[in-house]
Amino acid sequence: MVDELLVAAAAVGSAGVVYLAAAARVVKQYERGVLFRLGRVTGDVREPGLNLIIPFVDRLHRINMQIVTMPIPAQEGITRDNVTVRVDAVVYFRVVDAASALVKVEDYKFAVSQMAQTSLRSIIGKSDLDDLLSNREKLNQGLELMIDSPAVGWGIQVDRVEIKDVSLPDTMKRSMARQAEADRERRARIINADAELQASKKLAEAAQQMSDTPTALQLRLLQTVMAVAAEKNSTLVLPIPVELLHFLERGAQPPPAEPDHLPQPAPHANGGPHPG
Repeated sequence: MVDELLVAAAAVGSAGVVYLAAAARVVKQYERGVLFRLGRVTGDVREPGLNLIIPFVDRLHRINMQIVTMPIPAQEGITRDNVTVRVDAVVYFRVVDAASALVKVEDYKFAVSQMAQTSLRSIIGKSDLDDLLSNREKLNQGLELMIDSPAVGWGIQVDRVEIKDVSLPDTMKRSMARQAEADRERRARIINADAELQASKKLAEAAQQMSDTPTALQLRLLQTVMAVAAEKNSTLVLPIPVELLHFLERGAQPPPAEPDHLPQPAPHANGGPHPG
């Protein structure tokens, strides 16, 4: 009798262990569990930890709640200004409603990928080439809104969309390089012209100053001679201005002699002065 009780207890214990093994389910910290009982969603979403289900009646599906990084394959399209480009991007999304992501869409990752590709082609067709190259932040926001609108009903939240690269044809790259070079050449010419204008104004002021003081011209000439004479291997050709010759001529002429006394007029016969 005791042996039979021990055997029965062992059998019940074994059956309990088997039942617990079949009923126990572990949900990880980054997961949520959706319980299906006879094909219908039952109860709330199961939280992380140990969860018990009814074997052969319940099925527990685990949904990853982490942020998913999904690259969008490069899409080729024609921009609004008729330029063929290839654009690839990356989308960051996560599941916020595990039950909706499992029930309302067959494969939410595949659905988000297809929606992202379609939205990227649509963005390419609505944008100019300059927007794709320089105004990516605005395009990223528009692309995120286009993907997030249908994904909300699937229990998906799109956190961010980034355009990674824009590939251009070689002919367009050469054309843009020539355009950039021409623009830099234009700016260089404008800067040179502005510098010439400022220099001409300063030279005009200097010429006006020298015209008021002729000696300043001579000093400037001597400074130029000294600067050129510092170079031992150069031949100096010195132009002499006409003003310098006139200055030297005036310095070489002796000053006119002053008379000691002025001649007195001869007296007239009547005693008055003789008319000149």
